[in-house]
Amino acid sequence: MLKPILLVEDNPHDLELTLIALERSQLANDVIVMRDGAEALDYLFRRGEHADRLPGNPAIMMLDLKLPKVDGLQVLKIVRDTPELRSIPIVMLTSSREGPDLQRAYELNVNAYVVKPVEFKAFVSAISDLGVFWAVLNEPPPGSLRLHRRGSENEPEADNTGN
Repeated sequence: MLKPILLVEDNPHDLELTLIALERSQLANDVIVMRDGAEALDYLFRRGEHADRLPGNPAIMMLDLKLPKVDGLQVLKIVRDTPELRSIPIVMLTSSREGPDLQRAYELNVNAYVVKPVEFKAFVSAISDLGVFWAVLNEPPPGSLRLHRRGSENEPEADNTGN
């Protein structure tokens, strides 16, 4: 069982492009979409309508900066301040090139800050590269379940430390 990608994006156009890019990268991970920061936090903390979801953290969270209800920097801070969540890789995926946003994201220990390319092909390529790196190439923290490729077979391997 592969861990899902959590995509937090409120802009319908950017959401559609991101989903197209992830689909083109042919990742087997499910993509869970949240439309605002409060909903993302409910998902992560398994509360509200997400109270019954299976335990475990996503393989990666792709997080927009400018979100309704709770903005991306606030979500990032809450996740990094929560021991059970702080190991989730978080990529800030935003159109903001503003220095203060970039600085604050890194102060809060974001794993990567990616400015959304305007041109469609560049956007698809950037998202595909992010998905492949974080969901396939990156070694997740202990407790994660991921597929390890051995020859032509895919065998699940888990470190059952609870994440």
